[in-house]
Amino acid sequence: MDYSEKVMDHFANPRNVGVLEDANAVGEVGNAKCGDIMKMYLKISDEGVITDIRFKTFGCGAAVATSSMATEMVKGKTISEALQLTNKAVAEALDGLPPVKMHCSVLAEEAIHAAIADYYKRKGLNPEEFMGTCDMNCDSCGKH
Repeated sequence: MDYSEKVMDHFANPRNVGVLEDANAVGEVGNAKCGDIMKMYLKISDEGVITDIRFKTFGCGAAVATSSMATEMVKGKTISEALQLTNKAVAEALDGLPPVKMHCSVLAEEAIHAAIADYYKRKGLNPEEFMGTCDMNCDSCGKH
């Protein structure tokens, strides 16, 4: 399988890897077909800015690389900016992924969304009021 130099770099030298002990938002998602599991830890300021982010991923090189790139893309962004991140943007930032590995970029997007949903729940708020509903049926919503 051919991977871009950026994918290989983010796999060999992942950014923002580990557990964020003072995280106030944690999201975990998995793909039963391939066994990948992604967990995102976010520190979100009172102003709604992602001031720090870490990840732990169990999976293939593409899963590690997409996790790493996604953290780089949302660090320092507002919640609303982070919610605009798409799996396609993550894949493009890595100079592409093989079609069989595109699900890894979907997991990265979903892990960030899951963490943000957790942030709202911890504040006693309904995430759907801020994020909309998601039935995880990616084919029907056209977002992914």
